[in-house]
Amino acid sequence: MSLFGTSSGFGTGGTSVFGGATTDSHNPMKDVEVTSPPDDSISCLAFSPPAMPGNFLIGGSWANDVRCWEVQDNGQTVPKAQQMHTGPVLDVCWSDDGSKVFTASCDKTAKMWDLNSNQAMQIAQHDGPIKTIHWIKAPNYTCVMTGSWDKTLKFWDTRSPNPMMSLQMPERCYCADVVYPMAVVATAERGLIVYQLENQPSEFRRIDSPLKHQHRCVAIFKDKQNKPTGFALGSIEGRVAIHYINPPNPAKDNFTFKCHRSNGTNTATPQDIYAVNAIAFHPVHGTLATVGSDGRFSFWDKDARTKLKTSEQLDQPITACCFNHNGNIFAYASTGRDALEWAAALRFPGDDVDGRLPAFLPCPPVFPLLSVAVAE
Repeated sequence: MSLFGTSSGFGTGGTSVFGGATTDSHNPMKDVEVTSPPDDSISCLAFSPPAMPGNFLIGGSWANDVRCWEVQDNGQTVPKAQQMHTGPVLDVCWSDDGSKVFTASCDKTAKMWDLNSNQAMQIAQHDGPIKTIHWIKAPNYTCVMTGSWDKTLKFWDTRSPNPMMSLQMPERCYCADVVYPMAVVATAERGLIVYQLENQPSEFRRIDSPLKHQHRCVAIFKDKQNKPTGFALGSIEGRVAIHYINPPNPAKDNFTFKCHRSNGTNTATPQDIYAVNAIAFHPVHGTLATVGSDGRFSFWDKDARTKLKTSEQLDQPITACCFNHNGNIFAYASTGRDALEWAAALRFPGDDVDGRLPAFLPCPPVFPLLSVAVAE
């Protein structure tokens, strides 16, 4: 059976690369807009894994739905299918083979969406809204990890209605990330817990937060051997912490930096300070993207401790972002000017002066950079 079965679920066909793009401040960079977006704010985005041919983008929203678009090589975005929860969707992830999507919702359930049959079934239940969901593939097991506002972290075999394991947390789960064999969970009251996933999941270490305000997002980064070695943690106070799990020199290697503020790092004048809503690491070069409630996305080199590029300002907060599996597509979502107006966009290097790789992704090869912007 072909991917997504025979039902498209929503929308019809693709959209022209430049068709329907507007020039006002909701899309100041004139990115190509993705067709048939949700009717409310997008809370999460995830691109398909390397095992899956092509590029498919999943987005979950406060309209209670999860949508899938195919991003074609010619720049068209084709709506493929959608599924519904009975509450806002807070997180999404893919299985490693790309055949299934997992969704977490405020309705206290998580679902598994089989893309071949376009059918979804419940696989998890919590006593509170489920804030995070991640697929784990270990040598001796596979499971789905869910983190909830009921202060539990649960691990599910998708074939069973009961969790394989349930771990109590000191507070509500606010954000999490998984790169096997490591998981990081950030909770209310600035809690930070690192879990090891080998053999079976277990708590590895609790960490005093390097940030003084509420955690909003977390993303694990890898070392040169492609192994998870630390994480970036964003807060509501326009600041990101880079934290290594076992650094040779903690005082030197771990650091924080300011971002998403009205006048940069200038402290001589009053600042408007905005939340860091999402962090994503480039899968090839290890640079990171942050998006914020100031309506901007920025790219950073954590090793050089340097900002590489900042976008023009959108007129509304940017809520989510992600890279595709080879790092040549960047997607971000923004709330819009009114509750029912959504757009989305694609940018090509041909829009730049010479069409070469933009400077914010420093690397030797030259390849096209395609940016997907989901904006309301």
